[in-house]
Amino acid sequence: MKLLLLSVANFLAKFWQIIPQRIRKELLTSLLILETRGQPDVALKRIFLIKDRLEWVINERALAYGNGVHPKHTLTNYHYFFIDRIKDGEKVLDVGCGYGAVAKSIAEARPNSEVLGLDLDRTRLEQAINSNSLPNLNFVFGDATKEVPQGKWDVIVLSNVLEHIVDRPKFLAAILQKSGARRILIRVPLFQRDWQIPLRQKLAINYFSDDDHKIEHSLDEFRGELQLAGLKSKQTLTLWGEIWAECIKK
Repeated sequence: MKLLLLSVANFLAKFWQIIPQRIRKELLTSLLILETRGQPDVALKRIFLIKDRLEWVINERALAYGNGVHPKHTLTNYHYFFIDRIKDGEKVLDVGCGYGAVAKSIAEARPNSEVLGLDLDRTRLEQAINSNSLPNLNFVFGDATKEVPQGKWDVIVLSNVLEHIVDRPKFLAAILQKSGARRILIRVPLFQRDWQIPLRQKLAINYFSDDDHKIEHSLDEFRGELQLAGLKSKQTLTLWGEIWAECIKK
């Protein structure tokens, strides 16, 4: 459905953009103002839904701008949070690796490390495999909530993964036991990233940045789940509206 919508948009844009940009901007602004008239709470719900659509469009254009790789990877430098906490020679399991951007960065920066990316999205995994040319990097299909690739792993990477899991403490405890790792590097969205997030919650509308998210952690929630999983945070940072944490087994 989204692909069809984008195809139609690409065709119609040729006609829409004949209108001068200044006029287009005023038209769109006027339409948004009209959409938000009436009861403030109802109007806010409507405009937040429109904002979610706009965020989707921005991300689609950002991926096109980056030739399939989202610019956030380089702009936020979050890859280095993982790289700086991995010693060259350690075995690294990147769970939920997607199209392999983080795993590739780690493998390039730590050439003596063995890096394995794991994901259950076959399309994204195929993209990761096809773009890989590094001897110390491999990708496999799998569901980490059920199994972990054999081997004794030194470090687990969970980059925007934990928020997709229902029982997160159980998942964390299980992956520690199955992998033999004593360190987990985690990146998750932060609930306190913007005042609009608690407002959305108060309005009883979706405040997650992804429809598949089961939670977007407050700092207290995150620390509580680590404790239940038998982990403690060696370092916790809040950057770019996210929590970045180096966690070690108690």
